[in-house]
Amino acid sequence: MELMKKEGDLAEKKLSLKRIIIYLAVTFVLTYGVEIFIIMPMAGSTDINKAYLAQMLVVGVMFFPAVGVLAARLVTGEKMTGSNLMLAPNLKGNLKYYGLAWFGVVLLILLGTAAYFLIFPRQFDGNMSYVKLLFESQAQGAAFTEEELRQTMVIQVLMGIFLSPFLNFFNCFGEEWGWRGYLLPKMLEHFKVVPTLFITGAVWGLWHAPLTVMGHNYGLGYKGYPITGILAMVLFCIVIGILLSYVTIKVNSCIPAVIGHAVLNGFSGIGIYFTSLENPYNVFLGPAPTGLIGGFGFILVAAVLLYLLYKEEIS
Repeated sequence: MELMKKEGDLAEKKLSLKRIIIYLAVTFVLTYGVEIFIIMPMAGSTDINKAYLAQMLVVGVMFFPAVGVLAARLVTGEKMTGSNLMLAPNLKGNLKYYGLAWFGVVLLILLGTAAYFLIFPRQFDGNMSYVKLLFESQAQGAAFTEEELRQTMVIQVLMGIFLSPFLNFFNCFGEEWGWRGYLLPKMLEHFKVVPTLFITGAVWGLWHAPLTVMGHNYGLGYKGYPITGILAMVLFCIVIGILLSYVTIKVNSCIPAVIGHAVLNGFSGIGIYFTSLENPYNVFLGPAPTGLIGGFGFILVAAVLLYLLYKEEIS
C-alpha cells in the first residue's frame, strides 16, 4: 500500500513537472518570438503607426502567460475547477493582504522616491520641467502654466493610486494568472518556499529580457548593456515577486497579486515626473522602484515576508 502511494506521488510530481515545462515553453516561445521578430524591428520607429502598433503588441504580450496556463492545462488534461484556478477573491479575513497589495505598494513607491531625492536632491525639480516638456511635446507645442501642470499631476497621482487597480487589472491578470496563479503553486510542489520564490522571480525577470534589451525600464547604452539591465530586472522581479507571491499564498488567489501588479504599473513612474532635466537621474538607483534606492522599501519588505513564509514552513 505504501509502495503504491509512493508511486502515485511520483507520477503526480512528474505530471506537475511536465505542466511546468509546457507552461514555460509556450510562454517564453510566444513572448520572445513576438518581441524579437515583430516588436523589436518596430521599436523606435519614426513611423507613428508602427510605434503605436509596437506599444499595443507589448500590452498584448502580457497575456501570453495566461495562454501558457491554458496550453498546459489542455495538453495535460488538467481540470479547470474553482479550487485550482486561484481566481476566487477570498475577501473574508484577507482584506489586510489586499491592503498590502494596493496601498502598501503605493507607500513603498513613495518611500523609495522620497529616499532617492533625499540622497540626490540636485536631481529633484519641483517645477516639473520634465512633465512640462513631456506634455508640450504630446500637445504639439501648446504651452502649459505651472498651475495647469500641478493640477494635471494631482489628477495623475490620484488616478495612479485609486484607479490603476481597475484600469490595469485586465492586462496584469494575463501575467499574474500565469506567474502567481499557476507557476507558483506548481513550483511549491517541488521546492520549498524560499527557492521557489527566488526561481520564479528570476524566471519572471528573464521573461522580460527582450523588452529590457529594447530599453524598457533602464534605457539604452548604459555600461554593461544589455546584461546589467537584464540582471537588474531579474533582481527587481525577484523582490516584487516575493511580495506578490506572499499575498497569493495567504489569500490562495492570484487576485491580490493582480491588484499589486496593476498599482505598480500605474504608479511606479511617479518619481520620474519630478526629475531634473539638467541633472539626469540614475535608472539603476531610482527614483522608480526598478532602482536599488527607489526600490529599497520593497527590498526590506520582501526580506521580511520571505522570512515569515520560511518560518511558517518550518514550524
